[in-house]
Amino acid sequence: MKKTKRPSYRRILLKLSGEALGGEAGVGICPKSVFRMAEQIREVRDLGVQVVVVVGGGNIFRGLTGSERGIERATGDYMGMLATVINALALQDALEKIGVATRVQSAISMAQVAEPFIRRRAVRHLEKGRVVIFGGGTGNPYFSTDTAAALRANEIGAEVILKATKVDGIYDSDPKKNSAAKRFSRVTYIDALQRQLKVMDSTAFSLCMDNRMPIIVFDLFRPHNLKRVVMGEAVGTKVTN
Repeated sequence: MKKTKRPSYRRILLKLSGEALGGEAGVGICPKSVFRMAEQIREVRDLGVQVVVVVGGGNIFRGLTGSERGIERATGDYMGMLATVINALALQDALEKIGVATRVQSAISMAQVAEPFIRRRAVRHLEKGRVVIFGGGTGNPYFSTDTAAALRANEIGAEVILKATKVDGIYDSDPKKNSAAKRFSRVTYIDALQRQLKVMDSTAFSLCMDNRMPIIVFDLFRPHNLKRVVMGEAVGTKVTN
C-alpha cells in the first residue's frame, strides 16, 4: 500500500505583496489574480495546513512613495495600512466564494469590516480550519508589511514564512537585467546580509534571523507552486540558519 506524503509544515504564513493582487500591471485589484491566489491557498488548506496571510498595499498606496511626494511620512504609512485592509477584504471575498472560511484581523481598529488583531483568537480560528488574513501592517508607521509578516509569524507560532514573488527565488543579481544571474537554492541569514540580497527589509530580516524563522522565497504565479512548497519540494530559495 502506497504511503501518502504529508505536508512538511503544519502552520504557515504566506506574505503577499499588494502588487501581486494587481495582476501583471501591479496596480489596483485584478479579480483573476486574486482568485488564482485564493485557489492556491485553498489547495494547501485542504491538506490540513493552517494558513495565515499578510498582505501588502503597494498596488493601491505606498507610504514611502507618498512621503517622497510631500505627504508626511506617518500619514502616508497609515494610508498604506488602510490599503492593506482593502486587499485583505478582496482576498477574503475570493476565498469565501470558493468555500474557504476566512477571517480578517486588522492592526488598526475598524470593527465594521474586520476583527481586531488578537493573537489567541487568531490561533483559535486556525485550529478551526479558517484562513486568517492580517491587514493593517503592524499598526505603526515606519514599519513595512514584511516586518508585520515577521512579527505575526513569530506571534502565532508559524513554522515558516513563504514570501510570494514574481521570480522563482533569490538571485545574486536582478535576473530581469542579467541573464547570467545565479539563483540560490539555499542561503543562510548571514550570507544574505553580506551579499546584500534583497530578501526583506532589514528590520523584518533581523527579526527572522534572531528568532530562527525560516523564509522561503518562491514564485506564486506558477500553478500549484504553493502546494509544492508546503509538500517540501525544492521550490524557490530557502533562507535558514
